[in-house]
Amino acid sequence: MTNNDVLRRIRYIFDLSDSKMMAIFSQADYEVTRAQISDWLKKDDDPAFQNCSDTLLATFLNGFIIDKRGRKDGEQPVPEKRLNNNIILTKLKIALNLKSEDILETLGLLGYRLGKHELSAFFRKPGHKHFRECKDQVLRNFLKGLQLKYRGE
Repeated sequence: MTNNDVLRRIRYIFDLSDSKMMAIFSQADYEVTRAQISDWLKKDDDPAFQNCSDTLLATFLNGFIIDKRGRKDGEQPVPEKRLNNNIILTKLKIALNLKSEDILETLGLLGYRLGKHELSAFFRKPGHKHFRECKDQVLRNFLKGLQLKYRGE
């Protein structure tokens, strides 16, 4: 999945307006314009389409965490320069205050089955012997499950 896909889906799932998305970016101390957001959300074949970088999506997800959970004391997290599905899944888990059972239940809404041990492997550090890469299919199904859960579609 591209960063733009993830951004589009999160916007749709939580019904975020341009103003709300700008506010989420500003929570992470990053200012964006309505035009920038519009360009990131356009379809890939649109001439005005702009690619959303890993750092920008990480900044948005950090702002989303702050928006949902509140700002934590001390140093604010620095957005990652390289994102992968594992990091995106982790940030969504934190923002929505989900436990493993909640994620498995969300995936189950689509009939997608995943074991608890398989899921925990996604949240391990890359060097860990039980680490497993989160494939696009898992992240896509998780986002579709969130859509069912939050929008009832």
